[in-house]
Amino acid sequence: MIRQFELVEKVKGYDRNADEDALNRAYVYAMKAHGAQKRASGDPYFSHPLDVAGILTDYKLDTASIVTALLHDTIEDTPVTLSDIEKHFGEEVARLVDGVTKLTQIELQSDHAQQADNFRKLLLAMSEDIRVLLVKLADRLHNMRTLRFISDLEKRRRIAMETMEIFAPLAERMGMQEMKSELEDLAFAELNPDARASIMARLEFLRSEGENLVPRIIEQLNETLAEAEVVAEIKGREKNPYSIWRKMQRKNVEFEQLSDVMAFRIVVDTIEACYRTLGVIHGSYPVVPERFKDYISTPKVNGYRSLHTGVIGPELQRIEVQIRTRELHEIAEFGIAAHWQYKHGAKNTDGRQYCWLRELLDIMEHATEPEEFLEHTKLEMFQDQVFCFTPKGDLISLPQGANPVDFAYKVHSEVGNTCVGAKINGRIMPLRTVLHNGDQVQIITSKAQTPSPTWERFVVTGKARACIRRFIHLKERGQYLELGRAILQRTFKDEDIDFTAKSVKGVLKTFNASNLDDLCIGVGAGHHTGREVLEAAVPGVKKAHLTAKVVPLSGARRKRRETGSTPIPIIGLIPGMAVHYAGCCHPLPGDRIVGIVASGKGVNIHTIDCESLKSHAESPERWLDVSWDVKSEAADSHVARITLTCLNEPGSLGNLSTIIARNDGNISNLKITSRSSDFFDMLLDIEVRDVKHLTDIIAALRATRVINAVERARG
Repeated sequence: MIRQFELVEKVKGYDRNADEDALNRAYVYAMKAHGAQKRASGDPYFSHPLDVAGILTDYKLDTASIVTALLHDTIEDTPVTLSDIEKHFGEEVARLVDGVTKLTQIELQSDHAQQADNFRKLLLAMSEDIRVLLVKLADRLHNMRTLRFISDLEKRRRIAMETMEIFAPLAERMGMQEMKSELEDLAFAELNPDARASIMARLEFLRSEGENLVPRIIEQLNETLAEAEVVAEIKGREKNPYSIWRKMQRKNVEFEQLSDVMAFRIVVDTIEACYRTLGVIHGSYPVVPERFKDYISTPKVNGYRSLHTGVIGPELQRIEVQIRTRELHEIAEFGIAAHWQYKHGAKNTDGRQYCWLRELLDIMEHATEPEEFLEHTKLEMFQDQVFCFTPKGDLISLPQGANPVDFAYKVHSEVGNTCVGAKINGRIMPLRTVLHNGDQVQIITSKAQTPSPTWERFVVTGKARACIRRFIHLKERGQYLELGRAILQRTFKDEDIDFTAKSVKGVLKTFNASNLDDLCIGVGAGHHTGREVLEAAVPGVKKAHLTAKVVPLSGARRKRRETGSTPIPIIGLIPGMAVHYAGCCHPLPGDRIVGIVASGKGVNIHTIDCESLKSHAESPERWLDVSWDVKSEAADSHVARITLTCLNEPGSLGNLSTIIARNDGNISNLKITSRSSDFFDMLLDIEVRDVKHLTDIIAALRATRVINAVERARG
């Protein structure tokens, strides 16, 4: 445990203007506040905040951060209040201690939703002052170093998993590589001790087999650079066990196949010297294919800049070589702390200057639930990167596996919401195309476009997924609101009762609704029926004689229906509501149809003779009286399904597709269900306008020699 004068001297060693009095007062204040409290290890509790402060001195942080580290547990674990902190140490320290205190509960919560909500608080706190996160990371690092003293196995695993999923990626985004590596390795030891022990044994074997191997490689590299008159400092190291294990898993290779178990860092004076050194290394040793990465010209999101290359180096060893300047090396080791603004007296403490933090704030803005936010944030933080360009040459960094939709949302949320297509390197490509380093991407937009629910299946960035889900959620909420209101109005009207906010006010709590809109949304989503609400609101109401029989709309009633501006040519629906055409019967304009309110899905449209309607016979309140609007000018195509048998001979499938195309149909899916030496039996999904269009296509197919039989499929 570091002593008081040692802590003060260490801070004064890198900051001559450090407030020595504040450091001494904070040391004594925290020690007295924690008193006789003990940690799980049996050590005095005060040893923990003191060690956290010691970790931050390694990163040369300012006085306020060190004082915060000493005091960060006083409010949570002692009678000390926030006003006491402000009285003795000022507003700045009080604000920082308050920020860290609110976040301490993260590691005390087992509930996933609570953990996610507390992570949102962490992000908000760091957006106001990034020092909150620095103190929290140091706090987590010391807790992980002493994790073995916690007797509860489940709690240890939960803390280790949280460290691996949240705090290690955050340390990486802060550019604090050493801290990130130690956090990962400590968590790895808890989560997968057998795998770590195996890798440690292999590393020990390598050390015993190649005694003094690292010094010999460094000596030969020095000789190679000296011959080229390059002045450099070279250091070698082994990668940490978790980094090795993760690469083995990702690349599906054995330990012996890894090319960078040993990494050597070459530090030179200038950027020009970095590229010159790279030329010397490549000119002297065989290069391992696809191992070169230039992070100087295209830095990582966290500001990391270095040249990486893999070579068959001295002693015929596969090694990784990292080349950087002294300044870049300091940034690579200490990240944000390397160019810490507070020790220069800067007033701006707005964490939003960091691009990655701004992206996480964007995700928080668009995520509808805390759990979603945590999920999307993990997506955002865990991925390696690819670098793409806009047509103007602006660099856009994305996770590996990203596609044009991710690119569009990275440019701007509105660009993503209105994206209709993309050109990659000048060619129009599908939106699900995976992007690669150096691709130039042009997003094509349209004001009429809205996010497609199918995008969520292939986007990989947290921001894109959050924006898509939020749009869909808001759209569905509006649809369910209108549908639910219409159902309730009709149900109440059938009993000659006026449907008003006052008439259902007394039953809102019964249906877990805070207001009338929530009640309507619950009914529209199918969670409750209009009849249930009516009977709860008017207990003595006479039950109507309901029947599952659907009466076709009369012409007079059709005229009274409001058709609105919906593109769906169906009478009896609220404009814009969620409508799905049943896959069991594939209804087409011209068929007699019925609407079924499906729980959480809006309305499913079936043909009146669909066999699946039998399963809804006991819940007639979910049935809607609908019909096709014969006057609609909507040009939407509908999918019809047919079964056919055709001859098994050359050209038969070609004739089949040609006939359908000549009749203005489009095959959207084809499945061969049975084949023999003579015939094929198959199912075809065809995009058509209506029943008449389908009938014309079927007639044309029946007139073709190669088609033996064709019928419209039912079920």
